[in-house]
Amino acid sequence: MSIGKHDRDGYAGERMQVASERPVFDATITPHRSLGRNGFRIVMTLVCLASVVSSIPFVVLGAWPVAGFFGLDILALFIAFKVNFNAARAFERLVVTPLEVLLRKVSHHGTEAIWRSNPAWTKLEKERDEDYGLMGLSLVSRGRSVSVAAALSPQEREGFADALGAALASARRGTDFSAA
Repeated sequence: MSIGKHDRDGYAGERMQVASERPVFDATITPHRSLGRNGFRIVMTLVCLASVVSSIPFVVLGAWPVAGFFGLDILALFIAFKVNFNAARAFERLVVTPLEVLLRKVSHHGTEAIWRSNPAWTKLEKERDEDYGLMGLSLVSRGRSVSVAAALSPQEREGFADALGAALASARRGTDFSAA
């Protein structure tokens, strides 16, 4: 009979451990890009067509170097879009559990920075501007500070701050083991 009781206690212990590791908050923030791959192809096709059509009169009149400058404009636009798309690979992932706050920032180069903290000692600092709203968010713990959600607009950052603040408060209260 004691074996069955021991198994139940072991199962309850596992349930408590799993519940304490379950995320209270899990968000991935990526920079917004309004132009996707298909939009990029359409824009570049239209720019190329416009450049070819615009350069024809110059070539006919004997000012053929103008066509080369149109080509340089297309190349510069392509490089600008490529840099922009590469920068869009960056992201931030923030996970709050009752035991830990984990912020993982990955740059567009793939460089990773990890910031960990205990939710009991972590507070959310907000930088507000009267005209623009919430301009910055920082997680602060034991004298260390890290900015978060910089890729969001002030309105999106406001909603994110509310959700993150609620998650930190929930993590501080601890795990509700009865729900597990």
